[in-house]
Amino acid sequence: MGREHKPRGGSLQFWPRKRARRIYAKVRSWISTDSVRVLGFAGYKVGMTHAIITDNIPNSLTKGLKVSYPVTVIECPPLKPLSLRFYKQTPYGLKLISEIFSQKLDKELTRKIKLPKKFIEKKIPEDATDIRLLVYTQPKTIHIKKKPDIFEIAIGGNIKDKIEYGKQLLANEIKIKDVLKEGQFVDVHSITKGKGFQGPIQRFGLALKARKSEKKKRSGGNLGPWHPSKVSFTVPQHGQMGYHTRTEYNKLILSINNNIELVNKNGGFPHYGLVRGDYVLIKGSVPGSVNRLIRFTEPIRNKKSLQPLEINYIAK
Repeated sequence: MGREHKPRGGSLQFWPRKRARRIYAKVRSWISTDSVRVLGFAGYKVGMTHAIITDNIPNSLTKGLKVSYPVTVIECPPLKPLSLRFYKQTPYGLKLISEIFSQKLDKELTRKIKLPKKFIEKKIPEDATDIRLLVYTQPKTIHIKKKPDIFEIAIGGNIKDKIEYGKQLLANEIKIKDVLKEGQFVDVHSITKGKGFQGPIQRFGLALKARKSEKKKRSGGNLGPWHPSKVSFTVPQHGQMGYHTRTEYNKLILSINNNIELVNKNGGFPHYGLVRGDYVLIKGSVPGSVNRLIRFTEPIRNKKSLQPLEINYIAK
């Protein structure tokens, strides 16, 4: 009797289901572009509301009508450059060979890293093949916390243009309007809400076992066959649930604004408070809890931008 063919079950995209190493995501791939610009930004999640928007998306069934969209509010204080990093391509990947620090650093950085007492001016290496910008956030301006978050952002263009553009960035703040535009699609990287240690019923959605089944009710039926005598990773078992690194592709930016009266509710957002500066409205939900750092990058799947949508009303 022939063996029945069955495709493997379960998505390896969500494997392994383990806790993230830190509370904000690490971006592992960036788009390659000829235009010289910063390819990412970040902000802190405020909460969700809904907005009434005039739909102007081509080929949409509701084109020209007013539609209610769920939106996520993300506050985006300006980013400050920490250093310019120079990398060299090796058989083992990119290797950091030099770093030039900014001369204007906030004292709050000492809460996160140990700063050198003297900044020695270094020459730009000639054999550098890539440049990244190391930036830090300013959560103190929106009264979330005092310790900044530090991460890398890629720069588009060729190596010579990147060096000149990176030198200009070291002395200035980077604002959200300088990087992203309304009607643009972005990829969102964040850490999901943590659920702790959970069993297979909640973790994988298994059904409860029958009334007269042996021993346990909230567990899987068995761990697999006798041979091969091992437990496959595809068997649903208990373990960590939530607090995973996740990426959502092609999220639409509905608005980039600093008019806080349009979004602030009476008494502020639950568990966050009032929005105090620049903010972004993202269509739909975004993974992560309130106050968590959300990173935006240029879409890696080449989604074309839309015309800015007309927002008629934002719920408070």
